[in-house]
Amino acid sequence: MRTIQFPLALGRCLAAGLMALALCGPAAAAGYPDRPIVLVVPYPPGGAADTLGRIIAHHLGDELPGSTWVVENKGGAGTAIGAAYVARAKPDGYTLLVSGNTTYTLNPALKSNLQYDPLKSFESLGILGESPLVLIANAKFPANTLQELIAMAKREPGKLNLASFGFGTTSHFAGEMFKAAAGVDMVHIPYNGSAPAMKDLIAGQVPLSFDTNVASVPQVKAGTVKALALTSTYRIDALPGVPTLAESGFPDFDLTAWISVVAPRGLPEPVRKVLVKAMADVMAKPEMKADLERAGLIVRFQPPSAYDAKVKSELEAMRVIVQRAHMTIQ
Repeated sequence: MRTIQFPLALGRCLAAGLMALALCGPAAAAGYPDRPIVLVVPYPPGGAADTLGRIIAHHLGDELPGSTWVVENKGGAGTAIGAAYVARAKPDGYTLLVSGNTTYTLNPALKSNLQYDPLKSFESLGILGESPLVLIANAKFPANTLQELIAMAKREPGKLNLASFGFGTTSHFAGEMFKAAAGVDMVHIPYNGSAPAMKDLIAGQVPLSFDTNVASVPQVKAGTVKALALTSTYRIDALPGVPTLAESGFPDFDLTAWISVVAPRGLPEPVRKVLVKAMADVMAKPEMKADLERAGLIVRFQPPSAYDAKVKSELEAMRVIVQRAHMTIQ
């Protein structure tokens, strides 16, 4: 057998290099995080997603002593801008995304030119829970029930405006699903985020909107808007008198906004373990659950392994809805 000999200095360099490679995984975990972690919220400041993002960042900061968390809002294109930004980021654990199924299943069902893939681009740190959407109306809107609204829309086809917090969002999907199910013609008015849509709804610039439970409940309780129906198959404690669309004559209607924190796919295993453990540990704490529930999220934590299966099954279902409702993005 032929033996290749290296000069002593070169041999030492090679040995040092091999040792560095062997230790880089544990070293990465031991030193992680050593700079600020950016949690991207793909919506403008002030909305429901922004509120949840700041709660999550606050508690994860406490869970990882010495860590600094920065919430960065990158709204636009129905979350696609923020999602693409994170998809392009280095998979080192310093750039994360908190978003819902608008990003992970609705956009991919509706758009063919996305700069990310929900499965190939991301890996989940856990699914936190879900938020039903609420069909809400301006406080002075003439209809006080879902049935009155449908009758009004049928009397005046094409005259009622229905706001959403963006093209391709759960709010948009809920509106299109409702119009198709109820057989009504309403005009979709997209906004760049929940906060501006809610502002115009309260002011009477638009009469109706679908928004998350997180954003809607405080305004309903304040009397600035009124709730007509829920998009989930169950009623919620925060709005016990508000019926679901499923119990109001549309039994197949079921759409909730679920939330997951994801990272660019390809995290170093030591870093992934740190983040996954931190997420699981913080979600087990009563303080975290209380803050999320106070913001309107129904906490139903699922481990990272649930993400891929959930995306695959829901994406297929959303594609069917796109076809049936003839949804198109302009």
